[in-house]
Amino acid sequence: MTTAITLLHANLKRVFNERDAGRRGQAIQELYAADATLYEQEATYSGTEPIALAMTQLLGALPPTLVFSMAAPAMQNHGMGKLFWRGHLLDGTTVVTGTDIAQIEEGRIHSLHVFVDAPKKS
Repeated sequence: MTTAITLLHANLKRVFNERDAGRRGQAIQELYAADATLYEQEATYSGTEPIALAMTQLLGALPPTLVFSMAAPAMQNHGMGKLFWRGHLLDGTTVVTGTDIAQIEEGRIHSLHVFVDAPKKS
C-alpha cells in the first residue's frame, strides 16, 4: 500500500530534485492522479502536464546546485500527508524552507499545497 509518507518522499526526490524533464515527467505520471492539482501560493496547476511544466519553470529559476531535503520526518493523517522541507546549496546553506501538504487518493497525490516560508530577517 502506498502511503502519504512514501509519496511525499518520492515526490521530493523524483520531482523536486530531478533536473531531467523526461524523468521528472515520468515520476509525475506515476505519483500524481491524472486530475491532480498543485497549489502554490500565487498559482494553481491542474493535470499532470501543467504540473510538469510548472516544475520545469520552477527548477529552471533556481540555482542548479540547489537540492531539496526533508527538514523533519513526514507525517500522515487519514489520507493527508505533511512534509517540512528545505532547499539548500551543496555547502549546506539553506536558501528556502517550506511545507508540502498532500491529499492522497487511490495511492496517488490528488492535491499538493506548497507553502514557501517567508525569508528570515537578519
